[in-house]
Amino acid sequence: MPNESNPARPAASNSVREKMKSIAELAEIARRARDNGQVVVLAHGVFDLVHMGHVRHLEAARREGDILIVTTTADALVNRGPGRPIFTEDLRAEMLGAIQYVDWVGINQTPSAEETLEIIRPNVYVKGSDYENPEDDVTGNIALERDAVEKFGGRLVLTKDITFSSSNLINQYLNVYDHPLRDYLNTMRQQDTADRVASLMDIIAKFRVLIIGDAIIDEYQYVNAMGKAAKEHIIATRFQEQEIFAGGVLAAANNVANICAEVEVVTMLGSGDEHEEFIRGALKSNITLTALHRDGVPTTRKVRFIDPSYMRKLFEVYHFDDSPLSEDHEDTVNDIIRDRASDFDLVIVTDYGHGLIGRSTIDLIVEKARFLAVNAQTNSANIGYNLITKYPSADFICIDAPEAHLATGDRFSDMEHIVTDKLSDMVDCGQIVVTHGKRGCMTYDHEAGVTNIPAFTKTVVDTVGAGDAFLSITAPLVAAGAPMDLAGFVGNAAGAMKVSIVGHRRSIERAPLLKYITTLLK
Repeated sequence: MPNESNPARPAASNSVREKMKSIAELAEIARRARDNGQVVVLAHGVFDLVHMGHVRHLEAARREGDILIVTTTADALVNRGPGRPIFTEDLRAEMLGAIQYVDWVGINQTPSAEETLEIIRPNVYVKGSDYENPEDDVTGNIALERDAVEKFGGRLVLTKDITFSSSNLINQYLNVYDHPLRDYLNTMRQQDTADRVASLMDIIAKFRVLIIGDAIIDEYQYVNAMGKAAKEHIIATRFQEQEIFAGGVLAAANNVANICAEVEVVTMLGSGDEHEEFIRGALKSNITLTALHRDGVPTTRKVRFIDPSYMRKLFEVYHFDDSPLSEDHEDTVNDIIRDRASDFDLVIVTDYGHGLIGRSTIDLIVEKARFLAVNAQTNSANIGYNLITKYPSADFICIDAPEAHLATGDRFSDMEHIVTDKLSDMVDCGQIVVTHGKRGCMTYDHEAGVTNIPAFTKTVVDTVGAGDAFLSITAPLVAAGAPMDLAGFVGNAAGAMKVSIVGHRRSIERAPLLKYITTLLK
């Protein structure tokens, strides 16, 4: 319970855990303190490894007012590399509560503190001196947070004392990475990798991108297994809830739109399908949707039935028609490509093999694209029939290891041999990435050769869309002239971020990606 003499402060005898409150509870505590004429101070951060810099920071924060509230970022929103956060959100909150200067602690469930500031409305918001230059904040959050605190008459204060980087301490002194990844990151640190990536991101921020591919509605049905049916040899499940996502080329386009200026999507939807309004609402504002409509067929919808306890997919049902387009529809698609493709800096093809892209369309894309990046995906509906070798040439290919084995008809050779001696001859392409899941990726450049890049995370929530995220982020970089090993590094970072996201709840955004990369390399 709070002190009777100061109801906004906890009693000295309270345990550390009693300092831990929900954001709503902290808002009420702050309101009572303000009503009593007290100055409320809020500090926010990840605080993954509490060190002396944090202690001095919080001591200085406490001097700014009468009570100090500290919020820490929820685990699911910490994008700081493999094995992060080191400590769970509850443990981090408890560690903060153990510091004598801290009166109350909460867990922030949003990517930045902006919303929490608007709820708690502190008089003072305190950040460290490393935020003194807003241009160094790749997320751009500090400017938004300053606006949020000033909106209600508060002010931003920057503390000045000894500083350390938790990420640097973790990277250098805690064995959170296995040896191959640790050695690889040490090499990348010596190559000014973060600055090189940021410079490339500035270049592609002006790009106009045309992306062609199958639109997919990804529907997640969350169910709990009840047991075997009494009279049937089936497992009965109880429905819990559902989520619907704009997937396929739509998800890929959202990723591209986060790092490039303008995106146009060319795809096919079912005629009169009820999902079109949802699709248009799910796309980023800088995306133009050019959607043709096919009579008598649905927009492709893939329904996955999922045990939500561990995100285990039980089975899936496809609602689609993957037969080839009619001659009229194919001519319409081709007319769009003929008229528009050469106007874009980059053409990306996400070919799921669901009937949109036929032979004449492929030939036209290859002819008209100024820079062509392609993925021909193998899935349960097209295995063995939708191979990357259907494309005679491309500037950049991104496929996974099983797709490379299928395309070359070689089940057992090592991937370097498959790519350098077979695939690069079967498709006229000098820049190839093969993704390997938990083994990372392998990049190939016809001049620089092969580079193997280890995976950046072992924690996988959902793999849906990870390959598309890799392609979406790397294709503009390669088109801008990025070396393949650097593109592979960024692609692995994007893939690691994507596998922590359920379905397409969020896309890969520029600021969190750069923050993730910067943290990896500290």
